[in-house]
Amino acid sequence: MTEIMWDGKYDAEGNRAPALNVALPFQIVETVNESTSQRQRTLGSFSKREAREWKNRLIWGDNKYVLPSLIPELEGRIDLIYIDPPFATGSDFSVHIKLETEEFDKEASIIEQKAYRDTWGKGFDTYLKMIGERLALMRHLLKPTGSIFVHLDATVVHYVKVLLDEVYGLGGDPSRPGWRSEIIWFHNVIGTGKRVFPKSHETILWYSKGDSWFIDPTSEFVRVPYSERITETLKQDSKGWYYVRGNRDSSGNVSGKWFKTYVDLDDIKKGKFASDVWDDIKSYRAQGEQSTGFPTQKPEKLIERIVGAFSREGDLVADFFCGSGTTLAVAEKLHRRWIGCDISRFAVHISRKRLLAITDLQPFVVENLGKYERQLWQTAEFGKDAGVKVEAYRRFILKLYRAEPTSGFNWVHGIRGNRFVHVGSVDGPVTSEDVRGILEEFRSAFGSGNAVPKSSGVDILGWDFGFELNEVAKQGAAREGVDLRFKRIPRDILDVKAIEQGDVKFFELAALSSKVSVEGLTVRISLTDFTIPPDDVPEEVRRTITHWIHWVDYWAIDWDNKGDAFHNEWQSFRSREEPVLRTKASHTYSEKGTYSVVVKVIDILGNDTTKSLQVKVG
Repeated sequence: MTEIMWDGKYDAEGNRAPALNVALPFQIVETVNESTSQRQRTLGSFSKREAREWKNRLIWGDNKYVLPSLIPELEGRIDLIYIDPPFATGSDFSVHIKLETEEFDKEASIIEQKAYRDTWGKGFDTYLKMIGERLALMRHLLKPTGSIFVHLDATVVHYVKVLLDEVYGLGGDPSRPGWRSEIIWFHNVIGTGKRVFPKSHETILWYSKGDSWFIDPTSEFVRVPYSERITETLKQDSKGWYYVRGNRDSSGNVSGKWFKTYVDLDDIKKGKFASDVWDDIKSYRAQGEQSTGFPTQKPEKLIERIVGAFSREGDLVADFFCGSGTTLAVAEKLHRRWIGCDISRFAVHISRKRLLAITDLQPFVVENLGKYERQLWQTAEFGKDAGVKVEAYRRFILKLYRAEPTSGFNWVHGIRGNRFVHVGSVDGPVTSEDVRGILEEFRSAFGSGNAVPKSSGVDILGWDFGFELNEVAKQGAAREGVDLRFKRIPRDILDVKAIEQGDVKFFELAALSSKVSVEGLTVRISLTDFTIPPDDVPEEVRRTITHWIHWVDYWAIDWDNKGDAFHNEWQSFRSREEPVLRTKASHTYSEKGTYSVVVKVIDILGNDTTKSLQVKVG
């Protein structure tokens, strides 16, 4: 059998180099659209160690880590996979953003640019390694009767076809698993060209895991209308039977004589089974109200054909390059369970907004691998010895931040210019207790020794931060004359190539302000201000902002946070139907008491900021 090769596929001894296959636990960062009773059942299942009720899953993370982490739970349980991996263009990660009065293009984030360069930077070798490893992992997740559809264009389809043959089988014969069909999507977007033929189609490769695959040939989504030649000649005889007239004999030869072919009228009305050329579905460039601004977005009708014909209601559908969430939206509307994954935080945010616009949306969770992915990276980079790897990790972060390490402190790890620097651990968020320790150490050390900065500033670097820490801790420190800056450690550093390419940036946290009023059992919350540090925002974006509300794309409230994941119980977001954001929300509690209310804001660049409030009602 023909095999496609790339550098590093086999080791020096001729053994296939294994892909990363470490299962990490997922962390729920948000639960969306869950009722109070469902929430209580979920909390109960955790306390009683019962199996949790299924919730659809939107995962922010690199599928390099996500796929092996799903295998222990879902091996052989996914009914259908559709993926639309990047073809070979940096614009795969860009998106067009519309504000109330302005619009602009959001370019790929640093991590997305890195992902693009990692995939294409060394040509097809790096792309084939990426897609080959992921296709093999996806096969583990498919049911024996499951199918995978891989959407590609002419740039890579011939390479990926050989890879899929290797992973799933040559197929062709119904008695063999593997390749089932090459589908041509003629999207009817034809440019003009004088030296080349303009592109007007893309390819979808369909493979089955086994030799018996599920398909519903009666599905309305896989039926297309009969031609006018058939429908216009439809007649009814004296007995009530329907027939069409033709001028070919039973062998298909032109005879010059008319003949009758009796047909099933219901079958004619339903349409015929689609061929492997789909020319009845318009391009993603003409989607109208479906458009999310993603240049690679596919039309829902295209995905409906696949999901509608190759899965049943209640089946599990997955898309591990989910982008703007088309597969997830279609699966939700067709009453399938679903899993979506994307490396882009903004793609996950767009998908969440899109899902929230669906009537009767089922609850779903937003997940990541959080600290576990970072722990894996830390051990791989710096070894297993706890003390050594922590010290090496801190020095690594300080070097990227262009700070010099210092010694003799517990909380202060470095100095940059005239500011102290604290490096948060990979295991959890920076908390108010951490800040308290930093400030106490700062006060005892300030002004003493030659290596100590001669100003009152501390930069706190962290992967995550406790609720409202940015505002409360800053205000408290300011009263003591200490200038705190909270900066997020970018996820980019999990790959050494980001450092080699000089892409690492530490962004300061945004700050939000709100107003709370209580009347009886009713609480009203208003957003009053939202600030993003200007140095973190491209100049062309800053020019479009005329009011602080323009920074906010989406905000949500958890009215009764229990210290678990954020529960989205109310939200307002920008959409085509509602371009103007609501800034006020209210909630009436069933009984008096003190409640923890968490407000989450997502800015127009996809970053989130949270604020925790204690309210007493009744």
